[in-house]
Amino acid sequence: MVKDGVLNKLKILLPVLVLGLGVGGYFGLASLEQPPQQKPPETKLVQVSVLENHYQPMTLTVSSYGIVSAKYETELVAQVGGEITYLSPQFIRGGFVKKGDVLAKIDPSDYEVDLIQAQANLAAAKAALVQEVAYGKVAKEQWSDIKSKLPTELSLRKPQLAQEQAKLKSAEAGLKQAQRNLDRTIIRAPYDALIASRSIGPGGYAAPGSVLGRLLSTEQGEVRLPLAQQEFKYLANQGIGAGVIFTLGKTLFHGKIVRNEGVIDNSSRMAYLVAEIKDPYAQQSANVILPFGSYVSAEIEGISAGEVSVLPRHLVTDDQVAVLTSERTLAYRQVEVLRYNAGEAVISSGLEDGDMVINSALDYAMPGMKLDWVDDPEKPVIEHEGSTEPASNDALARESATENAVKEG
Repeated sequence: MVKDGVLNKLKILLPVLVLGLGVGGYFGLASLEQPPQQKPPETKLVQVSVLENHYQPMTLTVSSYGIVSAKYETELVAQVGGEITYLSPQFIRGGFVKKGDVLAKIDPSDYEVDLIQAQANLAAAKAALVQEVAYGKVAKEQWSDIKSKLPTELSLRKPQLAQEQAKLKSAEAGLKQAQRNLDRTIIRAPYDALIASRSIGPGGYAAPGSVLGRLLSTEQGEVRLPLAQQEFKYLANQGIGAGVIFTLGKTLFHGKIVRNEGVIDNSSRMAYLVAEIKDPYAQQSANVILPFGSYVSAEIEGISAGEVSVLPRHLVTDDQVAVLTSERTLAYRQVEVLRYNAGEAVISSGLEDGDMVINSALDYAMPGMKLDWVDDPEKPVIEHEGSTEPASNDALARESATENAVKEG
């Protein structure tokens, strides 16, 4: 009986003892851990990058494009007919010729005969006129002795004299025509030119009016530049006299606006300015060659815009620009945009020189909200404790891993 009572007490005391030891051990272990350090709550601000605004003088330009062509293009036409007896070696596609150079010759034999005949006719007409003048003097002397009646013009041979004078003028005209036809058997270049084509060969026959070839002038080239009507407000004097910079690949060429065509194209609704480029084939200079048919982009010199600021176009919304204030808060400035051009906005007023224009996308932006400037020079540098150097990311990672191992151990 005594043993049974002892056993019953042990059954009751042992669980209580185990539970007590467990609770004691828990509080003992808990007392060994240091309580975690309380960190103040961090407020995460939206980070932004900025552009510093600057005003500077600017001359506006107007962009366009076009194809280089010759100022003059001429089809050589035979004015007299005959066999081709000579062709210049330069009278070939791609050849360069100077003004007055002989390009081709037509057989002059028939025209030389015509010239001799015209010279003979002129000599005969002169002789007949001299003879008729003498006849007129004789008739006048004969009528001077007759007192009974007055002589008629026919009696004085005045009509015959007029007829001979007319024949002389006709003979002179015939001589000029014969000489001109003979001169036309020699085909000359009308100006410094590039031969674009030739349609005759040695021994061929050139009929009057047939095309012998096509020439392109090389003294000046031209480019027709299409412009929208609203672009003309950026040009002085409708662009006449403005300088132009043409770009072909990486090469620049200079030209000048020489005229406005004065009409708007019905299909494109564009107006056209014509720019002139001197010596495009470098025949009189050491310039780089700009071949006819080249497609070039053009920048036309415009009016002076004064002091302006140029910002990326996407930073301007409804004529407003987001800026970072000195208090590191968001503010909007109402600006006056002089012009949008090629991804840029030219601003004439509304911003101060030195304003920090926000160059980052902002979601749910509200004026006055606090922002974190990424490159803020006044931002304090976080240094690792016990070191004068900022803690690196690797050092911070190693420290965090050590603390976690101690807690788990």
